[in-house]
Amino acid sequence: MIRIRRAEDTDCKRWDTYVLSHPMCGPYHLFAWKQAVEKAYYHTGLYLIAEDEQESIQGVFPLILLKPPFLKAVLVSLPFCDYGGILAGSPEAVDELITHAIGLATQHKAELDIRCTSAVPFLQNSPLFSVSTHKARMRLDLPESSNALWSSFKSKLRSQIKKPRKEGLAFQIGSSELIDPFYLVFSKNMKDLGSPVHAKKWFQAVIEAFGEKAHVGVVYHEDQPIAAGIVLDCGRMVSIPWASTLRGYNNLSPNMLLYWGFLEHACSSGFKSFDFGRSTPDEGAYRFKEQWGAMPETLFWYAQAEKNQMQFSSSNGGARKIAEKAWSRLPQAVADRLGPVVRKFISL
Repeated sequence: MIRIRRAEDTDCKRWDTYVLSHPMCGPYHLFAWKQAVEKAYYHTGLYLIAEDEQESIQGVFPLILLKPPFLKAVLVSLPFCDYGGILAGSPEAVDELITHAIGLATQHKAELDIRCTSAVPFLQNSPLFSVSTHKARMRLDLPESSNALWSSFKSKLRSQIKKPRKEGLAFQIGSSELIDPFYLVFSKNMKDLGSPVHAKKWFQAVIEAFGEKAHVGVVYHEDQPIAAGIVLDCGRMVSIPWASTLRGYNNLSPNMLLYWGFLEHACSSGFKSFDFGRSTPDEGAYRFKEQWGAMPETLFWYAQAEKNQMQFSSSNGGARKIAEKAWSRLPQAVADRLGPVVRKFISL
């Protein structure tokens, strides 16, 4: 018998122990993601636990309820990242968790949005859901040392990594003390891209919740931060959910030094895998990650059919480009103030 219940804060350690024992786990599955989302944006975490009769955990399903003003709510697993989804040890636990989540979505008058790193038969066969597979995460298996990784690179890639150092750029890795320079780069880059920026308190909450599992990296040019990113550890994998560079310094290739700094850190710390994050096949970001040796792994994003058709409709492309262009022309101070108000309700 499988019993489904909502996780409490006291379940944090048991939840994480189960997550870290599962071969499909990622950093976003950890309880820290719930803690960060609730602290920074005040969304409600509806995290589900499947237990057997001995109260042993048989599966977990992290869900966050987003209720945008004047729009229909969405129950998503998970927002602000590439994937969430169920971790479970049996098809029965998966089915029970999804069934319970559908009931929660109905209760909260929300649409269910589930992002997974592999196909889920229950969802594949359900008439309630449609699936998008147009995104892939790029993952690189790491060797035993950074020297071995360096040796595996083609000479062209090694030259691209050496260039920023020859130009006097320096990489620094740390924690919360680097949030300010990270955000300076990140917020400027998001405005240039025409995208609302996350609040600084979101990143502060992530670093605080993940603790030693979170690292901030910054590339400097003459004491000026020009590239920055954040990586999160989970088990034997390191993931990079956020990275940005200032366009005016692209000729110095700071992004190459940024990613090499993180890869060197991952190898030196004994991690076996590096998740570069999601990309659209054959686009620029995809090719950038591919040159490091990263291989694509299809993401399966399930959503209730009506929502999925709206979310992935190509007819919205023109309007989106107009909105991005308008946003990019905002003064930086205005974009920094308005961005978090909007961004907290954008689940991607």
